[in-house]
Amino acid sequence: MNKIALAGFICATSAPTYHLYAQALPEQQSVEKITVVGAATNLSITAEDIEHYQANDLEDIFRYSPSVSVGGSVGVAQKIYIRGLEDALLNVTVDGAQQTSTLFHHIGRVTLDPDLLQQIDIQAGAGEATSGPGAIGGSIRFKTKDANDLLATGEQFGGRLKANYFTNDGRRLSGTVYGKLSDSWGVLGYYSDIDRNDMEDGEGNAIRGSSADQSMLFIKASGNISANQYLSLSVEQRDEEGLFSARPNWIVQPEDPLYSSEAKRDTYVANYRVNVNTLVNIEATAYSTSSSFRGGRFDWLAEIDTYGFDIRNTSDVQAHRFIYGVDYRNDEVDSGYAVAQPEEDHGETGSVTGIYFQGYSDITSDLLLSYGVRYDNYRYEQKILLDDYYGTPITEPAAKLNDTEMSYNAGLAYSLTKAWTLGLSYAEAARGKQIGDGFTIDSYLYDRSENPVVNDGLKPETAENIEASVEYQANNLHARAAVYHSAINDVIYDGANSTSVYNNIGTIDSKGFEFDLAYRWSDFDFFVGFSSMDAELSPRSSLYSTDYGSIDINGYEFLGLGNSRGNTWVAGVEYLINADATIGATVTRVDSLTIDTLHADLDNGWVDALYALEKPGYTTLDLFAQWQISDSFIANVAVTNLFDKLYRDHSSVGDYSGVAGYELVVGPYEAGRDIRLTVTYDF
Repeated sequence: MNKIALAGFICATSAPTYHLYAQALPEQQSVEKITVVGAATNLSITAEDIEHYQANDLEDIFRYSPSVSVGGSVGVAQKIYIRGLEDALLNVTVDGAQQTSTLFHHIGRVTLDPDLLQQIDIQAGAGEATSGPGAIGGSIRFKTKDANDLLATGEQFGGRLKANYFTNDGRRLSGTVYGKLSDSWGVLGYYSDIDRNDMEDGEGNAIRGSSADQSMLFIKASGNISANQYLSLSVEQRDEEGLFSARPNWIVQPEDPLYSSEAKRDTYVANYRVNVNTLVNIEATAYSTSSSFRGGRFDWLAEIDTYGFDIRNTSDVQAHRFIYGVDYRNDEVDSGYAVAQPEEDHGETGSVTGIYFQGYSDITSDLLLSYGVRYDNYRYEQKILLDDYYGTPITEPAAKLNDTEMSYNAGLAYSLTKAWTLGLSYAEAARGKQIGDGFTIDSYLYDRSENPVVNDGLKPETAENIEASVEYQANNLHARAAVYHSAINDVIYDGANSTSVYNNIGTIDSKGFEFDLAYRWSDFDFFVGFSSMDAELSPRSSLYSTDYGSIDINGYEFLGLGNSRGNTWVAGVEYLINADATIGATVTRVDSLTIDTLHADLDNGWVDALYALEKPGYTTLDLFAQWQISDSFIANVAVTNLFDKLYRDHSSVGDYSGVAGYELVVGPYEAGRDIRLTVTYDF
C-alpha cells in the first residue's frame, strides 16, 4: 500500500488541487484536462488497504482514519461518523446509488461487503455541488469492483476463492468469477457467506447479540458498447439474519431476551458514460434500492424503497472545467407489525430534485479556483392510511412540506513553492425534511390527537463549512494540516419539547483540527494522523428551561445526529520485505473525554441532575502480514486489538448505568483480540 499517496487524502483539503493528464477522445489524439484530486475527497481508501487487515465490517474499513469512526460494535448496529456527525447527515452512495433513510434508529443504515469495494472516497463537511442532495455533513462514495479490476493483462477469464477464519469468532467463504464476454465487455459474479458467533470482549466475555449469518450476491456486467460509450449494470442482494436484542446498539444483559431478526437490501444500478468531445462528456446513473428490517419485541417490519437518477455533463474549455447536471431521488417508507393488524401501518414519502453546477479554473500556474451552486427542491408527505378499526385517517390532515434551497461554494489553492500549497474554501449545503425512521413513525399514530408530525414553521437544515489548509510535498514526505468550522443550522429532530413531533432544535457546530504525515524511506512507509474535533448543539431559544449555551453531542441524547469523541491518533509503519511479502503495524490512541448529558431528560423531570458521561481513553495495536506464495496463492495473517484491550469505542453509546433507571443504556464493548487467517486462490 502506498501510504505516501494515501496521506494526500487523509486530512481536510479546503481547496482543489489540480493536475494535467492526457485522455484520448474521439477524433483526437489527446487533450490536456484539468481534474480535481483534492477538493471533493479528504480520504481515499483502496481495495488493498481493506485486504491487508481483512476487513469484515464497516469498523474495519475505517479503522485507520482519525477523522472517520464507526460506533456500535455489533455489525448490524454500526454507524459511521465523520468529524462527530452521524451518517444520517451524509450523502452516501454505492456506485452512484444513494443509500437513504433509517429503518431502525438502533441499527446502522449502511450495509456493505468490504470484499466488493474497489475504492471509498470521503468528503468531510459540506463541499462541492456535485456531492449530491442533503450532504450537510459530507459525503461517502463507495465504488465496487468490476471484471477489469481483477483481470490481469491479456487474461480473458479468472476466478478467486477465499477462505477467512476469525478467532473472534467466525468464518467467511467467498467466490468470485470474472471474464470478458468480448474484447471490451466483461462480467463479474460474487457470492459470500459469513457465519459469526458471538464475539468476546477484551476480558473474554461474550458480546451477546453479535452473532449473525450474512450472505451477499453481486453481479456486475460492464464494458464499452462503442468506441466512446461505457455501460455498467449491477445487482446486489444482501441478507443478514441473527438473534439481536431489542436495541442492538446497547449492551445485552445475561437475562435479556434476544429476538429473531432479519435485514435485507436489494440494489440495482445502471451507469452510462459517453465521451463525444471536450464539451460533451455525459455521465448518467439510475438506481433502485429496497431495504427492510424485521424483528424486535413486537415482530415489527419496516421497509424503504428508493429510486433515482443523476445525469451530468462535463465541458472542458482551455484551463477550465465545468460540471453541471440534474439529480432526483424518491423515498417511500412503510412500517407496522409483520403480521398485519388494524391501525398499525404507517407510511411517508419524500423526494428531492437537484440542479447543480461546479466549475474549476486554473487562474494562473500557481492559483487554482473552484466554485459552484446547487438548487434543491424537497417534498415530504405522510401517506393517508385508513385506520380499519376506527375507519378514519391516521393523520388528519396529513403532514406535507415543499421547500427549496440554494447552496454555494468557492475554494482556492495557492502554490507558494513547488512544495508548499495553501488552501481556503467555503461551502454550503441544504436538506429538507426526510422520511422518518421506519420503526418509530408509528408513534405518530398515538400522538395524532395531540401534536402534528410537522408544523408550518419547520425550516430546512442548512450547512456552512469553512476550511483552511497548508500542505507540503517533497522528498518522499507528504504532510498536511487543516482547521475547519462547520455549522448545521435549524437541525431537525424529534421529541424536542414543542407542538409537533419534528422541530428545528438549533445549530450544531463542528470545529476541529486535522493533521497527517506520511514518509517513505527505502522499503518503509511511515504514517501519522491526528484529529481533534468538538461537535456541540447551540439550542434554539426556549428549547430547554435552562440556558445551557452549548451542549456536547452524544449518541444517546442526540441519536441520529452525532457523537463526541476524544482526540484521536493513528500511527503506523509498513515494510516491503520483498516483491511478494509485506508486513505492517498500526497503533490507534483515543484520549479520554467527559461531557454533560441528559439535558432533555432533566427538563422532563426524569432525572434530578445532568449526568457527567465519562468516556475512558484507550490504545490498540493491529498487525498484518501478507505473502504472495505463488501466482495463484496468497496468505494473509492479521491481528486486531493485539493486547486484548477492553474498551468501548467513543462513537458508540456511552455508559449511563450510573443513573438510576438508565442501567440498560450502555453501549457494547468492542471485540477483544482477533487473529484473522485468510487463504486466497486465484485461477
